[in-house]
Amino acid sequence: MKKKFLSASTAIALSASFIFAPAIAQDDLKAAIAADYDANLEALFIHFHKNPELSHREFETSKRLAAEIRGLGYDVTEGVGGTGVVAVMENGDGPTVMIRADMDGLPVKEDNSLSYKSTAMQEDIDGIVKPVMHACGHDTHITSLVGTARQMAARKDKWSGTLVLIGQPAEERISGARKMLEDGLYKRFPKPDYALAFHVSAGQPTGTVQVPLGIRASSSDSVDIIVHGVGAHGASPHKGVDPVLVASQIVVSLQSVVSRTIAPLDPGVITVGAIRGGTKHNIIGDRVEMQLTVRSNDPEVRATLLDSIDRVTEGVAISLGVPKDKMPEVIRSKTETTPPTINDRDTALRVRAAISAEMGDEIFYEKPRDGMGAEDFAYFVTPETGVKGVYFNIGGTPAKNVDDASSHHSPFFIIQPEPAITLATEAMVLAATGLFSESE
Repeated sequence: MKKKFLSASTAIALSASFIFAPAIAQDDLKAAIAADYDANLEALFIHFHKNPELSHREFETSKRLAAEIRGLGYDVTEGVGGTGVVAVMENGDGPTVMIRADMDGLPVKEDNSLSYKSTAMQEDIDGIVKPVMHACGHDTHITSLVGTARQMAARKDKWSGTLVLIGQPAEERISGARKMLEDGLYKRFPKPDYALAFHVSAGQPTGTVQVPLGIRASSSDSVDIIVHGVGAHGASPHKGVDPVLVASQIVVSLQSVVSRTIAPLDPGVITVGAIRGGTKHNIIGDRVEMQLTVRSNDPEVRATLLDSIDRVTEGVAISLGVPKDKMPEVIRSKTETTPPTINDRDTALRVRAAISAEMGDEIFYEKPRDGMGAEDFAYFVTPETGVKGVYFNIGGTPAKNVDDASSHHSPFFIIQPEPAITLATEAMVLAATGLFSESE
């Protein structure tokens, strides 16, 4: 039977009325979430998936998210850090727990078999119109945030304290968290004692939860290198300085930084993600632009990698005869940068215990990280903030298909929304409720 999806106004109205259903609100959490998924969350997920928006451009997404949560009795503020949403529910004495979900999509043209795949186009912050896709699961995150908001509102007799919900912009540009903090997130609103977030993972089986007790994500720094040369005819290379050759040598030499500069047991990545230069077959140009991403798990390694890029770039340029007044420019981004995301061990153990008490230990998925993905959730929980954070993973692909799952950020990216959203919501409600209890 073909399912009928609710209109936005009907969904919001049902969202507001949901908390007044005592049997659902007080009895079986799993059953309540399943009912909510069928009645509201499935349609909401499809809406978000079909209408993705780019980083710092989440105008309609934030409006819809704010409307959904405001209808549940939260005090909602929009426009925090640009398009950020902050919702607060005070419920007596106790700690403050913050739950964050990221909202932005990616400039990717969706190319999978989903009937509700995105065909959206949007002007990016660089002024270029691009295709947009939720190619990393943020539609799952914000849908679950609404589900979590509803269940926490329905279960106010189960917890005491202050709940803060965050719809965060621009995680993909690792800049939205910092923007919200700069806009007074921890000054204008209750500062959390604990912060929670989750990410759906296409490489993890559905029905599983992973709660790391330490590092969850690596640091990330975007670096631009502008290589200057001396233009000449392609048939007379000796009369110029070829920036394409210089840039190519820089790319190769940078790989020696990881293999020969940092300790073998310290992970690090320097990836040149883009290189652009030249205009014609037979013309030696005067400029090549390069874009790099740099990843590490340790502050000292991070500093070594970044300093080595300066050293290698200048050294290669000198060795290939680039004039002193045309030395390459190495530009470290001031916005696309984040430290590692490291879970507070004691708080992570409390979260695991809260989830395990209801779901059992078999729910947990244990597998080492196989990449150096980054997260700007780190800014919410740096040591300087004093906020204890836990970032966990939820499986998004049936176990039999995990080995063949498309990568995040791929145009073929697909996760299974129902098991991911319902499990994420249940785990988040349990985790938050557990942290509201001050007993260790």
